[in-house]
Amino acid sequence: MAETVADTRRLITKPQNLNDAYGPPSNFLEINVSNPQTVGVGRGRFTTYEIRVKTNLPIFKLKESTVRRRYSGFEWLRSELERESKVVVPPLPGKAFLRQLPFRGDDGIFDDNFIEERKQGLEQFINKVAGHPLAQKERCLHMFLQDEIIDKSYTPSKIRHA
Repeated sequence: MAETVADTRRLITKPQNLNDAYGPPSNFLEINVSNPQTVGVGRGRFTTYEIRVKTNLPIFKLKESTVRRRYSGFEWLRSELERESKVVVPPLPGKAFLRQLPFRGDDGIFDDNFIEERKQGLEQFINKVAGHPLAQKERCLHMFLQDEIIDKSYTPSKIRHA
């Protein structure tokens, strides 16, 4: 019976120079959700979040952009991706129905701790979605991340490389 011997030779790698180690990454997509702002009064009160994108991926038309979105905008994006793409879309942070009940001892969905938790959950959601190569081709994702106003009557389609 033949004996198998493991190949223990080292892979030949090219030496790394300073540009390789400290230069800009070849492909990057950074998305931060920050600066929550609560506006309005009574039943018309809501919180918006700043979404800041920095990328060098050729599929995005803008290399840097900043927009503001409400939680309902994230819900719209999730439903569009579920309907139009082949991507398994992660869940959004919870809707927090109990926090919307009257006569609570705190500010409900406008409580600073809740807003901070939601902000972190929204950032995780958008980074998972936008990091997916198939989701990156969806027009709805590009509108959500880079257009000041979302055109909800848009025609769903794929984005081609620039």
